[in-house]
Amino acid sequence: MTVQNTNKIDAEIVANIEKDMRYISGIIKQKGREMLTNYKITPPQFVALQWLFDDGDMTIGELSTKMYLACSTTTDLVDRMEKNNLVVRVKDANDRRVVRIHLLEEGERIIDEVIKKRQNYLEEVLKNFSSDEIQQLQANLMKLHQEMK
Repeated sequence: MTVQNTNKIDAEIVANIEKDMRYISGIIKQKGREMLTNYKITPPQFVALQWLFDDGDMTIGELSTKMYLACSTTTDLVDRMEKNNLVVRVKDANDRRVVRIHLLEEGERIIDEVIKKRQNYLEEVLKNFSSDEIQQLQANLMKLHQEMK
């Protein structure tokens, strides 16, 4: 990486990093969709299940915000997942007016299986990387993620 006197990163390098990240994201998305063909869920349902798996129970509004969807769209998504016994609506223990979406065992099972398949795919991709390269990649991705938060 070249750093100019003003501590600015070379614009061409930034453009190449952005392009590589976009392509990597596209490949991950496509591979993830291929993995979902064996399950009775759509990619948006998988994303919703992931949020619930990672962050726990949440309201339709909270899930909508995380997924960048309208509440009505998220409600339809949750309705379909509820019919497939992936989630259930539960009243909040502290405020009975609040309804939270709770991930059921079947939803957890699907998330667990798909995430393991994704990890196996990544492990296969990384087989030609040295241990040091993998550790450096992890450190850099964690740092980038923290900076983006």
